[in-house]
Amino acid sequence: MSFPEEKQLDERDGRYLRKAIVWSHAGRRRGNRPFGAVVVSESGEILAEAHCDSTESGDSTGHAEINAVRLLGPRGIPREELARATLYSSAEPCVMCAGAIFWSAIGRVVYGVDAQRLRVFRGQHADQRDAQLSCRDVFAASPHPIECVGPALVDEALAAHIGAWKE
Repeated sequence: MSFPEEKQLDERDGRYLRKAIVWSHAGRRRGNRPFGAVVVSESGEILAEAHCDSTESGDSTGHAEINAVRLLGPRGIPREELARATLYSSAEPCVMCAGAIFWSAIGRVVYGVDAQRLRVFRGQHADQRDAQLSCRDVFAASPHPIECVGPALVDEALAAHIGAWKE
C-alpha cells in the first residue's frame, strides 16, 4: 500500500499542528481515542481547542474536530472570519468531522496522520473502522473553498496512537 506524501509545514502551521497533537495525548490520558484539534484565526488567535471525548462522554460524535467546532458557536464568530481560520487536527478528519468543518465555514484544514496510515495502524476491529472517504472528497463538494494540507508531522501525530488500539 502506498501512502500520501508527507507535506512540509511552515513554522506557524507546525506550531499549531503540534498543539493539536498535544491535545491528542491529553484525550488519550483521559481514556479517549487519541485525537486533538485546534482552530486558529487568521491573526493567530486560538479560537478553540479540544480532544476526542467520545469514550468518557459516551457520545459517538465527540470527535476532537466536532468538539472544537462546537466551542466556536457560543463565541459568535462571523462566518467571514471562520472562512479565514485554520483547523489543525492531529489526524485526517473523518467524514463526519469534514462535514462539520464544511458547515462551520472554516476555510482551511491542516492535519497530521492521514486516514490510510491510521487504518493500517488501528487494525480491522469493527469498532475501530471508519467510512473510507477522504475529507478532501467532502471538501471538494463544498460550494466554498476549503484548503486541505496534510499529511504532516506523521510520526509525531502517530505517537499518541502507539498502544491505544486493539491488536
